[in-house]
Amino acid sequence: MKKAVLLAAGDSTRMLPLSANQPKHLLPIAGKPLIFHTIEALEKAGIEETLVIYGYHAEKLSKAVETQSWNMKVSFVNQKERKGTAHAAGHAKKFVGDDEAILMNGDVMVGPETFEGLIELHLKKKYDMTLSVKPIEDPSPYGVVKVVRGKAKELIEKPEPEQMVSNLVNAGIYAASSSLWDVIEETELSPRGEYEITDSISMLIEKGNVGAYSMPSWWLDIGKPWDLLAANELYLGQVKRRVDGTVEDGAVVKGNVIIEDGATVRSGAYIEGPVFIDSESMIGPNCYIRPYTALGKKVKIGNAVEIKNSIIMDGTNVGHLSYVGDSIIGQRSNFGAGTITANLRHDNKSIFVTVKGARINSGRRKLGAIIGDDVKTGIGTSIVPGVVLHQGSQTGIGVIVERDIPPNKLVVAKQTQSTLDVDHK
Repeated sequence: MKKAVLLAAGDSTRMLPLSANQPKHLLPIAGKPLIFHTIEALEKAGIEETLVIYGYHAEKLSKAVETQSWNMKVSFVNQKERKGTAHAAGHAKKFVGDDEAILMNGDVMVGPETFEGLIELHLKKKYDMTLSVKPIEDPSPYGVVKVVRGKAKELIEKPEPEQMVSNLVNAGIYAASSSLWDVIEETELSPRGEYEITDSISMLIEKGNVGAYSMPSWWLDIGKPWDLLAANELYLGQVKRRVDGTVEDGAVVKGNVIIEDGATVRSGAYIEGPVFIDSESMIGPNCYIRPYTALGKKVKIGNAVEIKNSIIMDGTNVGHLSYVGDSIIGQRSNFGAGTITANLRHDNKSIFVTVKGARINSGRRKLGAIIGDDVKTGIGTSIVPGVVLHQGSQTGIGVIVERDIPPNKLVVAKQTQSTLDVDHK
């Protein structure tokens, strides 16, 4: 099997504000865009050609991919009208032809040897299609797969409690023959008004030759902002120490830390790996970078700043005396001195975040702020756990941010000023 198809056309609305200016497939995980991790894993599994079905911020996605040197051919097709996942996959019919291919959602991430095992099973058993499945504790938000003696017998999307035929979810990664594209052409509109790949797969399951592949390692569906933190932890947990940048005397760099060429760690900085620091970044002096932090290009971390388990994207400055914990910060943002991102509720309960207008339980006991591109905070800004600052928003001096701030809005603190007569005699 030498071909792969990535479905990466979606509008990424659940990842806002981080995806306001780029597709989520370019959001960084351990210093590298999500889609780069996938392409590298496909290369390692022997894939020689990959087709990316794209749409949202299409030019940014293709430009980013094309600037890299890959050991495979990567091409693109624009899904200009986004009519569902089956409609997107249908764009690959000519590319796949009569060959076997990997077909996958572009926003899932997997552990080592996943693609190799899927390809081996699919070709050995000569299935028309093979679904990757993963057992999870709460499968209700996903498609549940009923498996009997290694074959998929039923696929139920977002099942009701009485439809829980198993705890195995459809992981969105498939090995398929041309027969999948035949049933895609027969797929009808769903009640949502889209052509769904899961409907196509159900049609193929009815024909009786669809296999189920139990994934050998971890799997993540990157659907919400805090999923980036989970992926970042997994990938940084695998890195090996490499220091190509400048580390001044008096700085401490412990454990598996990557410091890219052109980055500078100034005296007094204390860094505990795993940590990633990209090129042209300036760290310190006298700051504390804690494990599972990834800093992008041209990031500046000021004096007496503490960063913990966070992703900070290119060109962002964190001013002195600030704290960033369990947070995700977009590009070109600026934290005024003394900005604090709180990351823990007093009652220790999990933190809720607003996603597409709905309050969602993140499932995380510790979660700080989600901050878009070009955000500016005034000195002494304090941000409540789970708050979202959308792109271009600003805060004044001493603001306590308890609610999300919409794009390009300024929030200032109301201040009552009293005056007293002062006797200077």
